[in-house]
Amino acid sequence: MNIFRSLLFWIVLALVGALVAQLLAQDPGLVIVSYGDATYEKSLAYTLMLVIVAVLALWLLWKLLSAPFVMLRRRRKKHARARLIEGLDALHLGHWSRAEKSLAQALDNQEVGAVARVSAAHAAAARGDSARAQQHLDALAVTHPSARAVALADWAMAQDRPADALAALDAPNVQPLPPRGLGLRAQALAALGRAGDAYGLLGALRQQQALPEDRINTLEAQWAEASLREARDANQLADRWEALPRPLKSEPAAVAAYAERAAALRWEEAAAHSIEHALDTHWDESLAGLYGRLPIGRLDARREHAERWLQAHPASPALLLTLARLNRAQGHGSQSETYLHRALAQGANADAWEELGHGFAQAGDDPRARLSYANALRASRGEPTSELPGRDLKQKIFDEAVTEERDEHGMPRLRE
Repeated sequence: MNIFRSLLFWIVLALVGALVAQLLAQDPGLVIVSYGDATYEKSLAYTLMLVIVAVLALWLLWKLLSAPFVMLRRRRKKHARARLIEGLDALHLGHWSRAEKSLAQALDNQEVGAVARVSAAHAAAARGDSARAQQHLDALAVTHPSARAVALADWAMAQDRPADALAALDAPNVQPLPPRGLGLRAQALAALGRAGDAYGLLGALRQQQALPEDRINTLEAQWAEASLREARDANQLADRWEALPRPLKSEPAAVAAYAERAAALRWEEAAAHSIEHALDTHWDESLAGLYGRLPIGRLDARREHAERWLQAHPASPALLLTLARLNRAQGHGSQSETYLHRALAQGANADAWEELGHGFAQAGDDPRARLSYANALRASRGEPTSELPGRDLKQKIFDEAVTEERDEHGMPRLRE
């Protein structure tokens, strides 16, 4: 590109010279310069040639005089770049002191000074010298405020200080933030319990390709769930839920967050409906279990939905546990116990034993309640459980029959 520009310059200069020569050939002109008693009188062509020669002579003289300084400047620049490369290599290998020493020799160079400062700050922080790291970064406050802010935020996040990271990135003189700054700001907001604000930055993160797409998708799901749990009231919860893309509204984590927050806000219809819609669309054991744990009413309606699902998923331990909880809440202790034994036969462990203990305690059966609670503790530790007394042979045969047949996916199911 430099050769092309030089060639173009000389072509244009030649054309201009040819044009001037043609004009002078038609009328050579006359230049008269009078100063005091002296008078200079020559043709225009001769005067122009004399001026050109004088300019070239001055240019050559300037080049000769400035050549030592240019060589010295180039040598310093080359030296600074070499020290920068050595420092970055040492920083990558973990030689913190050596890295900072090499980088310190490149700090005064205008081209690489900012990179050297930031890297030296990383090296100082890595060897535990926070004061020195802060000095390096403070030196960039005027010349490179964005680089300083990103480095400060990165350092603060590594030390679990999201408030300091956010303060550095929200400074007016660092706006607009570079892609790295946007990513750090979103992470700081999420760490401060402002996942809704972090979720709002996803569009900018995607547009600037601040993070890999897989990472952004993971953060989108995490921040969506967190933002739903952080909703202050029902209106904000509804707005955030409606703003989610359709695929996220079917994710069990997001649905669970929405349902639990809606239940806490006494928005019972929305809490139950969200899980019902999700389970009708795609079955999930965790949501089936949550459906019975929600601290809401609508017991009859929820039990009807659970019984309908049981026809399609008879071997679901979470659904059987949900039916047991709903029946106990309605005072149907015997039916609840039946569902719990079926759930245990299908692989339910600690939660089912704990629910059995609640049922026995509610019925005044303290021995079996204590044994059930003990089994819940054993199951949570992965230890073998003890058999409950009072189960006759017919009931035990039924429990064993539940697990004998399996469907085409290898899941156990009931015999007809």
